Order: sequence, then structure tokens, then C-alpha cells
Amino acid sequence: MTATTVGYREYGRPRWQRILLTREMAIVGLLLLTLLVAGLAIPYFADRLTVYNLLRDMFATLIIALPMALVMITGDIDISVGSMVGLSCSVLGLLFSMGVPFELSMVLVLLMGAAGGLLNGALVAKIGLPALAVTIGTMALFRGIAVGLLGTSTVTGFPQGWTDLTKYEIGYTGIPFIIVVFLVLFAVFVYLLNFTPFGRGIYALGLNSEAAVFSGVNRDRTRIILFVLAGTMSALGGIYWTLLRGTARGDIGDGLELQVIAAVVLGGVSVFGGIGALYGVVAGVLLIGALSSALRLVGVTAEVIKIITGVLLIGSVVAASMITSFQNRRKKVTAAPSQTSVAEPAPSGE
Repeated sequence: MTATTVGYREYGRPRWQRILLTREMAIVGLLLLTLLVAGLAIPYFADRLTVYNLLRDMFATLIIALPMALVMITGDIDISVGSMVGLSCSVLGLLFSMGVPFELSMVLVLLMGAAGGLLNGALVAKIGLPALAVTIGTMALFRGIAVGLLGTSTVTGFPQGWTDLTKYEIGYTGIPFIIVVFLVLFAVFVYLLNFTPFGRGIYALGLNSEAAVFSGVNRDRTRIILFVLAGTMSALGGIYWTLLRGTARGDIGDGLELQVIAAVVLGGVSVFGGIGALYGVVAGVLLIGALSSALRLVGVTAEVIKIITGVLLIGSVVAASMITSFQNRRKKVTAAPSQTSVAEPAPSGE
């Protein structure tokens, strides 16, 4: 019997290569290059006010991208997040206009977001429906309710202390105070994904769902929890947009799901599941935000920016597929057993 030795090339490389030579670090490098080129070539791009507006405008996308990344690592997807943002704005405005205390209104909106995520998770995990089909349906459902609740009217007059909270700046740095909230959430999600059995189960489900179940991962519970997190963060994003703009409308968040998914995929999360890192996702969000900001400064319209975002999404998927295919071919070549023939010694003469 011939023993077969299996080698792992990725662990044979130096640690610095395994850390730096990754798709996520490539996105970080592309982000830094974009910031450098835009800062030098586009007037006012590097100004404190531009940085402040960029980070403030990207806050909702940043916090929604965190649970979206986890959902997509398992192999699922949630395209109802933008509609949940709009529904949260409408419900918050409606409750406030009815005289419900604002703090209680926010809690109720977060619970509603969790309930919407629970609906998605139950339909996907318990009934076994495809996540794409389910969230297409709930996207239309949530948006329809959001527009129906307020119609063409808007609600304003929210508490000044809460609206000011979305506009505070840390010193004179150009960094809005609300980014502190994102950093806390980022730390929580990084810990959850990378340092807990629950997080290891997320990767296991994306790599091989059946094997993960046989290994003790509770597939249904994990998927439901992730959809609940996505719904809750979307509701928080809706609350933030309401306070930032000082008005509640049902059309807020329209198209936000495209931006979130594009950023997550661009940041290195595979659409097939099992692969991804949150720092790459954050870099992807900031890269799309920086490109959008730079294009707006040079006079590009919002429609063209959406087209560019769509092209980035398609390009990310195609590039990731090509890289995976190339790596698989290399692994097959390196794993093939060497067929070295050994000549038999010639028989010695009597």
C-alpha cells in the first residue's frame, strides 16, 4: 500500500504572505490608492468636510454590511435590507406622530426589524425556501407597507438632541461621532465571527452545509439568528437616516441593498459562501463610498454612479470566480501524485 501525503500550500507560505497577499488586503490597497489619487486630482476631496460627509453618509451601509457579510458567508443572501430601512423610517415617523415617546418608538422599531428578520429566517430555515426568493418577496412587502403607511406625506420635528447626535464631530478631525457606534458594532461582529464556535459554524455552513450539520452546527438556528441580526441592523439604519435627515419617508433606503451587497462582494465575501473577512467588507464599503463621492465632485450624475456600482458588483463576482477557478486548477496540479518510474535492476549473471 502506498501512503499519500496531502500538503496545504497556503500554510507553507510565510505568515506575512498569508496576511498581506489576500483579496481583502488588495481591496484595502485599492481603497488607499483611490483616496490618494482622488485627494491629489479632485479639488476639495481631501477636505475635512468631504471626509465628514462621506463617513456620515456611509454609516448605515457600514452597519448593515456587517450582518450581510455573515449571511452571505453561510451561502444565503438578504435583499430586503433596503426596504426594511424604509419601513423603519415610516414606522418611526408614524409612532412619533401618534404621540408615542421617541425612545420607546426607537425600541419598537428595532423589535420590528428583528421580527422582519425572523420572518425571513423562518421561511428560509424552517420551510426551506431559497433565501433569494424569500427576500425578494419581503423586499416588496416591506417597501409596500412603508409607502402605504405615510403615502406622500412626511413626518418631521424629531427631538433636537437625537438629531444632533448624528451630526456631532469628534473635535476637528472630520470624523463624525456616530462612527464610534460603528466601531463598537464592528468589534462585536469580529469577535462573533472569528472567536466563537458560532462564528466557526457560519464558515462551516458556507463551505459544506451537510458536513457542518454532522459536526454539530445547528443550521436552522444559525441562519435565523443571522437574518434577525440583518433585520435589526437595517432598522437601526432606518432610525439613523430618519434622524440624520430630520424627516421620515417611506422611500428612504431605496436601492441601498445593491450598495450593501456590492460592498460585501467587493470586500472579498464569496457569493457561494464559506469565504470572507469583515475588514475587507469595511474596505469595500468605504471604496464604493469614496468612488461615489469623487464622482459627484466631478459632476457625475446619481444614475451613472449606480451603473458604476453595478459594474463593480458584476466585476467582483467574475473576478472572484476566475481566481477560485485558477486556484482550484493549481491545487489539482500540485496535489497530483508524482509518477516517477524506477528502473528494475538488471538480473546478475550466474
